[in-house]
Amino acid sequence: MKKYYVNKVAQSNGDHEVHHQDCSFLPALQNRGYLGEFVSCSGAVTAAKKTYPSANGCYFCSNSCHTS
Repeated sequence: MKKYYVNKVAQSNGDHEVHHQDCSFLPALQNRGYLGEFVSCSGAVTAAKKTYPSANGCYFCSNSCHTS
């Protein structure tokens, strides 16, 4: 299981990206919210959507959950 975080700052398209702990694009500490530990990105994105309905997986670390 990996620790997942959501970027509190939306991208230009409005998405709040979800990243795992080892992602090279993990947002700065003040810009990320801890989501918890998950087996895959799908659970993390579901958790992020409770706060950020436009949550989306990071293209690089959570590609299977990246939709836009």
